[in-house]
Amino acid sequence: MRVPLRMGQTNATAWRGFVFLGFSGFGELQLLLFALFFSLYLVTLTSNVFIIVVIRLDSHLHTPMYLLLSFLSFSETCYTLGIIPKMLSSLVMGGQAISYEGCAAQMFFSASWACTNCFLLAVMGFDRYVAICAPLHYASRMDPPFCARLVGTSFLCGYLFGLGMTLVIFHLPFCGSHEIQHFFCDTPPVLSLACGDTGPSELGILILSLLVLLVSFSFITISYAYILAAILRIPSTEGWKKAFSTCASHLTVVIIHYGCASFMYLRPKASYSLERDQLIAVTYTVVTPLLNPIVYSLRNQAVQTALRSAFRGRLLGAG
Repeated sequence: MRVPLRMGQTNATAWRGFVFLGFSGFGELQLLLFALFFSLYLVTLTSNVFIIVVIRLDSHLHTPMYLLLSFLSFSETCYTLGIIPKMLSSLVMGGQAISYEGCAAQMFFSASWACTNCFLLAVMGFDRYVAICAPLHYASRMDPPFCARLVGTSFLCGYLFGLGMTLVIFHLPFCGSHEIQHFFCDTPPVLSLACGDTGPSELGILILSLLVLLVSFSFITISYAYILAAILRIPSTEGWKKAFSTCASHLTVVIIHYGCASFMYLRPKASYSLERDQLIAVTYTVVTPLLNPIVYSLRNQAVQTALRSAFRGRLLGAG
């Protein structure tokens, strides 16, 4: 007899947990994947933390644009901390167990930070709009209290949507197989283990995902529509290049982030492919958080200068 599991159940006869199968089918390649993902994770963690520290210490970077970048790096760091360490341990020790409550917590935090990233990217788009379309009023409009409210709202909305997605999934009973064909508690693989009618939950996840992605992406689109109109009014080619260069890093991150998220969460359950979805999940859990510091450090002269100064100061201090 299959025993259903629900949030808050205390029946000791039911095993309250799941097992990640993840990359178990890769055999001996798991150690190679561990080395690859561990290296990428170290670079991601170090790069994001370094950007946060550099922006905090360099007074030249105490502007809304870079403070928002530091919050995005912080959010990405928290997002990876909740997923990648467990994935790495699964690669070394095989299928890893996670408790029912632990799976719910992992889904809540991963969904919360992912949604927060979307809202922060929208706020960063608004920041670029003010900087280009109203440069004379930039300091007054994007003052510290207003920026703090924007960031706080982004985090609050992220947590609320993360909580909603988790409750939509974990109000269902789980029975039969406890094996998650994935390396973390993402919504599609966990939902596939639920018993009964999952239609309302699938609809709920779709609605919440649409709200997060469409609302935040709409703000970005509107901001860049105004930015493009302002750029087209600039008479010189040099002015065009300077304006586009201030937006290029943000646009690159937006395209990658929203491309992966839209493919994963704005589609019907019938189109899920667990093997293919794992590869896509690697992109937005391992690769995308690494791209943020790389894109901004490679394309942004101010960040490059601050990084070189911090590195030289560290060398001089060591000497």
